[in-house]
Amino acid sequence: MGGICGVAAPRQCAGALPASRRLASAGVALGTRPLLLLGRAPRLVEVELDDHLFRREAGRMVAALTHLFGAHNLALAEDVVQDAFCRALEVWPFRGVPENPAAWLMATAKHRAIDVLRRDRTARTFAPELGRFLESEWTLVPTVNEVFVASSIQDDMLRVMFSCCHPRLPEEAQVALVLNVLCGFSVGEIAAAFLNSEAAVQKRITRAKKVFTSAKRLFDLADADCAARLSAVQRSLYLLFNEGYHGASTESAVRAELCHEAIRLARLLGDHPISGTPATHALAALMCLHAARLPGRVGTDGNLSTLGAQDRSRWDQVLLAEGRRWLERSAAAAAEITEYHVEASIAAVHAAAARTEDTDWSLIVGLYDRLLTLRPSPVVALNRAIAVGEHEGPARGLEEIERIAGRDRLSGYPFYFAALGEFECRCARFDDARSHWRKALALARNPMERRFFTQRLETCAKGADSYLT
Repeated sequence: MGGICGVAAPRQCAGALPASRRLASAGVALGTRPLLLLGRAPRLVEVELDDHLFRREAGRMVAALTHLFGAHNLALAEDVVQDAFCRALEVWPFRGVPENPAAWLMATAKHRAIDVLRRDRTARTFAPELGRFLESEWTLVPTVNEVFVASSIQDDMLRVMFSCCHPRLPEEAQVALVLNVLCGFSVGEIAAAFLNSEAAVQKRITRAKKVFTSAKRLFDLADADCAARLSAVQRSLYLLFNEGYHGASTESAVRAELCHEAIRLARLLGDHPISGTPATHALAALMCLHAARLPGRVGTDGNLSTLGAQDRSRWDQVLLAEGRRWLERSAAAAAEITEYHVEASIAAVHAAAARTEDTDWSLIVGLYDRLLTLRPSPVVALNRAIAVGEHEGPARGLEEIERIAGRDRLSGYPFYFAALGEFECRCARFDDARSHWRKALALARNPMERRFFTQRLETCAKGADSYLT
C-alpha cells in the first residue's frame, strides 16, 4: 500500500500507526475533501482543505530535499516527507489545521532535514555541490534555509522533472516516476491510471528510481544536453495530460486530477527561462485549452457529451484565457512549428466558436493536414476525417475514414466505430450505424463510455427523426 496521498511509505515513521488509529477513531479522512479534526473542545470540527494540498506539497518537499541530500538519497528525501505528513497526523487533530498548512508542512520537513543532516553527515554522503556547507554547523542551517526558499524549490522541481526523464528510461517509466515523485501518486493510483497491475508498476518505478539515484546530483539545466532532455520532459507531460483527458481508465472517461497535475508541471516548465521554449508554451496552451472544456465534457447528468452537444457556457473561461496567452507566447519567437503548436491551434479554433455551427471546420481540416505531416498516426487521421465530415458532410467523412492508412490499428479503439456509427446515422443508413455502435459499446472502457454508446445506439434505433433532434 502507498503512504499518505500516495507518498511512498517510509521504512521508519514513528507514531504513524497510533496517529492513524486516532484519526480513524475520530472519523478523520486526511487528504479528502472534508477533513474532520478533533479540536481541543470535545467536538468534531469540519475543515475544508484544498484537495491537492498534500499531493502538491509532497512534490515540492521531495524536490527540495533531493537537492539537499543528493539524487542518490531520494529514498531518504521521501522518508522525511512522509515524516512531515505523520507529524501533521499527530498534531493537527488536536491543535487544528494551521492557517498556512503548506508552510507548516514545509517548515516541518526543513527542521527534520536539519536533524537528519546533523545525525548522518559523518555516516553518508550528501549532495556534492553542498557537501562542504553541510559539514560545518555554522553553515548547515543557512544552507538548508536557502534550499527551502520558494524560488529555489521551483528550480529543484524542474531539475527533478528532468532527472525523471532520463534517456535510459522508456516513456511509460518516465511518466510513472514523475507521477510518483513529483505528484505524490501512489503505485496503486498509477496502476489504475494506466491499466497496469500494481506489481508491474512497482517494478517499473523501482527500476526507474535506480536510474534516478545512479547520479549523485540532480540534472543541471545548464547542461549541454538540456535541449534533448527537454523534449522527453515535454513528451512525458503530454502523455500524462492525454491519459487524464481521454485515456483508457476503467473507472471514468475523464480524470481531471491527471490533467491538472500535467498543467501544473507545464506551467513550471514554461515559466523558466531555459525550459520555457516555444514548444513548451504551445504544450501549456493545448493543455489549458483542452482542460477548459472539461466541465462541459461531462454533462450535469454525469454522462459524456460530444463536443457539438456541450454547453459552452460551462467551459472554464479563466483556463481558456490562459491557454490563449500561452499560445501567443509560443508564436512570439520565430521557431520551428511543433505538433504542440498545431494541436493548441486546433483547440483554439474550437474555443473561438461561440456555437458549434460557428466552428471553422475548413481551418481545422488544414491544421490536421499539418499535424499528419508532423505526427502521422491512424488516430490523427481519424480526427481529420471527422473534421472533413463536419465540414463537407457525413458521406465525405466516411470516405476519409476508409482511406486511413493502417486503419486496422483502430480496431480496438471504441471511438473509431463511434465515428462510423455517427456518420452512417447522418446518412440514414441505420442498420449499418447500429452495427458500428454495438462494436463501440463492446469496446467501451468505462461506465461513462458504455452509457454514452448505449444512448447513441438507442437513439439511432428510433430512426432519423429522433436521431437528428
